[in-house]
Amino acid sequence: MFVRVLGSAAGGGFPQWNCNCKNCSSVRAGADGYKARTQSSIAVSSNEEDWLLFNASPDILTQLKSAGLRLQPANNVRDSGIKSIVLMDAQIDHTTGLFMLRESSSPLVIYSTKEVKQELTSGNPIFDVLDFYCKVDWVEINVEAEDFVNIPKVQDIELKFMPLKSEAPPFSPFRGKPRRGDNVGVQIMDAITKKKIFYAPGLASIEEHLLQPMKESDLLLVDGTFWTDTEMIDNGLSKKLAREMGHNPQSGPGGMIEDLNKINGPKKILIHINNSNPILNEKSIERQFLRDNNIDVSFDGMEISL
Repeated sequence: MFVRVLGSAAGGGFPQWNCNCKNCSSVRAGADGYKARTQSSIAVSSNEEDWLLFNASPDILTQLKSAGLRLQPANNVRDSGIKSIVLMDAQIDHTTGLFMLRESSSPLVIYSTKEVKQELTSGNPIFDVLDFYCKVDWVEINVEAEDFVNIPKVQDIELKFMPLKSEAPPFSPFRGKPRRGDNVGVQIMDAITKKKIFYAPGLASIEEHLLQPMKESDLLLVDGTFWTDTEMIDNGLSKKLAREMGHNPQSGPGGMIEDLNKINGPKKILIHINNSNPILNEKSIERQFLRDNNIDVSFDGMEISL
């Protein structure tokens, strides 16, 4: 099974267009230890020909261009290696890239929960707009299903979904009133090799029902948004705590590092990293602390073979 990290940053990318925090200023200046990043998305394949896209960020065109022939087999005049799309939530930075795929010569096959579909046909009616172009072939994600389901258009890739305790998008009437399908994690399995990936770019906490899927996976690709719970407040960027925004910070009691250290075996990589997070500086003490705990940080163009 092959994974390509198309984008590794949180919403707004890195640097964020209107941000002059230390990190954003440093990457603009070309400072050593900093890399620019687009907004988070991954693509997965068992054969390096048929690809399943997880989230469609506003940077999707740049990401596809960077991937080159990897995701563009060029078998026809109009063609793409992306055969189906999974939406983990309805957040702006995970869905508005769908507009950029509107020239598709066939309906976009999109998997999501019914809650995410509701958001994308009401508060942010992306699905309705796409119906004027390529149309959407929607497939419901069932977070209650216990077995893996196959993805017909993507050879040998099977998925099992689970609900996450997180927040609906800010534009949603359900913000602050979370539903089980607002945000999902997924276990991705290669049907032939049985290798597994646990993917959750939005993770408020590692809940009890997530422990077994995480322990039995070969790779954990999980939320790396914030370093501390007060990060946005400390940087003068927001008045909200990380956990109030639906993200478990890496450091501190009950943080992601502490929780990940309880899980032995899988390779651990952080994704969806906010522009304020000090781990974006490869030479920082925070980045070294991650290395000391055997936790890696994803980057745009990163490829993993399992």
